[in-house]
Amino acid sequence: MPGRFCCFVTGTDTEIGKTLVSSAILHKLVEAGHRACGMKPVAAGAELRDGELHNEDADMLAAAGNVHLPQNITTPFMLREPCAPHIAAAMEGVTIDPVPIIAAYAEILAASDAVVVEGVGGFCVPFSDTFDSAGLAEQLNLPVILVVGMRLGCISHALLTIEAIVARGLVLAGWVANTADPDMRFFDENIEALEARIPAPLLGVVPRLEHPTAANAARFIDLAGLPGWPSTRAL
Repeated sequence: MPGRFCCFVTGTDTEIGKTLVSSAILHKLVEAGHRACGMKPVAAGAELRDGELHNEDADMLAAAGNVHLPQNITTPFMLREPCAPHIAAAMEGVTIDPVPIIAAYAEILAASDAVVVEGVGGFCVPFSDTFDSAGLAEQLNLPVILVVGMRLGCISHALLTIEAIVARGLVLAGWVANTADPDMRFFDENIEALEARIPAPLLGVVPRLEHPTAANAARFIDLAGLPGWPSTRAL
């Protein structure tokens, strides 16, 4: 719909900054005066606090956005065990199915100007024997933003992930380099190699932040050139 910005954020691996980048995107949307909501459809690794399950990534997305919906909408599958989602789901007797996720996404879209959907781990993480994160991205059919964790091996991981994204007919809208290893050798040379090989714009290079907040990370990301990126307007 005109005026709406939606994207699917995936990464080259787990623990490489998807949530930080997703939160930074939400921060920029809110700062520009838009109703923005983050969605973490599947979260593995939750603890009970005040009678409700909490996941660190899901909580960070919720804090960065300004549209606040019930947790069962923004994270339809909240799993306790911090492991691969299909294993955590099996331990709880849960089947991760696309239908509740698609229905929840529709509710979020109806309440928001912009939606940032964060995947789980890498692009092809399994949810069940027949459903995985790549399949979810395919069903949502959103432009994909890839977070490349800058560390040894990232070039191959990034290019293989992009092959998988393109093979599913999805649009790679851009990529963000996030410093996973602050001691990585030949950092700039790796960035140059990735820029030469990735058929999408580099949206930013996020350094290792002493305080990895959405606001701090947002300073290093420029999304203005993305197709559909909303213009600034007054609240």
